[in-house]
Amino acid sequence: MTGVTGTERGPVLRVLRAVAYAALPAELVLLTLLLGGVRIPGGVWVGAELVTAGLLAAEAVVWVRLRRRGLSRREALAELVPERVLRLIGHELRLMASLGRWVARRPHGTGGAAGVFPHARDQAALMYGFAFVCLVETVGMSWLLAGWPVVHAVVLVLDVYTVLFVLGLHAAAVTRPHVLADGRLRVRQAAHVDVAVPLERIAAVRRENRFTHEKADGELNLAVGSQTSVTLELSGPVDVVGLLGRVRPVTTVRLHADDPKALYEAVRDAVAVTRARTAPSPGQDPLPTA
Repeated sequence: MTGVTGTERGPVLRVLRAVAYAALPAELVLLTLLLGGVRIPGGVWVGAELVTAGLLAAEAVVWVRLRRRGLSRREALAELVPERVLRLIGHELRLMASLGRWVARRPHGTGGAAGVFPHARDQAALMYGFAFVCLVETVGMSWLLAGWPVVHAVVLVLDVYTVLFVLGLHAAAVTRPHVLADGRLRVRQAAHVDVAVPLERIAAVRRENRFTHEKADGELNLAVGSQTSVTLELSGPVDVVGLLGRVRPVTTVRLHADDPKALYEAVRDAVAVTRARTAPSPGQDPLPTA
């Protein structure tokens, strides 16, 4: 990856991030005070807006310079914005995009797949119920805050977004099924887990219904409706990247599908074919292994 060294970018970016960490929370505090009826002196507002505008202008200049040094758009943005913030924003955008895919019936990442295995059915009732509760809360808060127009508008936006967020979680699960393609089993959960498991690394696959899952090192449990129905034992670790970027290796993957038998049989047969292709022919030396 082409990038800039820590010597070139460190001081400037540290200053920009320090200003951002101070200015943005201050903006939120001022907005909260305003909504609470506190009168804010005009000079304070002007100063806060000037700092925010200056921060944005400085970050734009640095972004252009980073681009000129060979970084891609995403890499340049990653230099300016902390990785965890970028990951959270990306997650939110994927959820909202999933709503559109759900309406359009366009699943993600299924083109050319040898097998597609939906897994959202058993959580549908829970997610719809949760969305309904959020909708009732939205109506109730709208009625209670009718006498405070500004507060009412802010809370209404937050409540509507909460409903969309819950529906987006379910939409992401619906539009991101498990996929068998290109010698890999791509296992997913909503918009925050997406792991490609090479078939040659699957040592064993079995049907196993489990309704309790304790966290353990080296295990990934993708429960749907508190259950998993297929277990993969791996011959070597596969890296799983968490929502905030934490990477951990796993050698056991438990997942669920609407039709666990179809998933189990498809993975079993695909693993068998992969092993047959890589097995040495009679009279030939075995293939080297890593």
